[in-house]
Amino acid sequence: MSFNTSQLLQKKKKYILELWMKNQLADEGLREDLISNEELRSQSEELINSLVGNLSSENVADINSDEWNPVIEILGGIAITRARQGFSPRETGSFVFSLKDALIQVLQEENKNDAKVLFAESLKISRIMDNLSIVTFETFIKGREEVILRQTDEIAEISTPVIRVWDGILALPIIGTLDSARTQIVMENLLQEIVETGSSIAILDISGVPAVDSLVAQHLIKTVSATRLMGAECIISGIRPEIAQTVVHLGIDLSNIITKSTLASALAYAFKAMKLEVRKTSTVLKSNF
Repeated sequence: MSFNTSQLLQKKKKYILELWMKNQLADEGLREDLISNEELRSQSEELINSLVGNLSSENVADINSDEWNPVIEILGGIAITRARQGFSPRETGSFVFSLKDALIQVLQEENKNDAKVLFAESLKISRIMDNLSIVTFETFIKGREEVILRQTDEIAEISTPVIRVWDGILALPIIGTLDSARTQIVMENLLQEIVETGSSIAILDISGVPAVDSLVAQHLIKTVSATRLMGAECIISGIRPEIAQTVVHLGIDLSNIITKSTLASALAYAFKAMKLEVRKTSTVLKSNF
């Protein structure tokens, strides 16, 4: 990049910021519910100062040079923050593309009488901003993946609660697909609760599992085996007719595991196994006369 263009952008820094802010505030997709105008201006000003300050003829063709590290670091921080705040990829990309428009506009105003210079310098600016856009999108995707992984872990923990329904009896309702990772969480939570409560019976309720295939059945068998190693008996409840047919069709052997159609049936079996009796009591109304 020519020295004059670098010097021009430095001289027009405040003007570029105002053009950029105007472009952003005019965007119909501006998320004022996620970011204030003051915060948006602060982010824009920080990026402009770093971009103009590090732009030179030596690094214009190499976005990976060390001179660009401050700019990339700022963009990365903004992209990560926006991913966590709930911005969409388009909204995050518009932040960079609107800056590109402002820079091109300044070049057009300054070189309107020299088409050759305008074309050459605009092309260089476009390449720089396109490369920075790629960096922004890559960082945004990483930030979004981190959010998804964290939410997945939180959902997994919430969806595998171990409930103490009676002294010595635990219940673990499973909702959703049971894969290898979730099976590990189920086993860990269940075994930990068995140790802490000294329970002797655990009920795995699969009423909320949409389908049972050979893989899900193997996960259930592993959980039952791990529970037995801890000295507790495991009951699987929620065996619907379609699940029973699938298990038989796949040739899965659950004969050595206690299964019940409903959680109520499993709980009744657990009471019987622990020699507990639950009965209804009649209420006798006493008259005042």
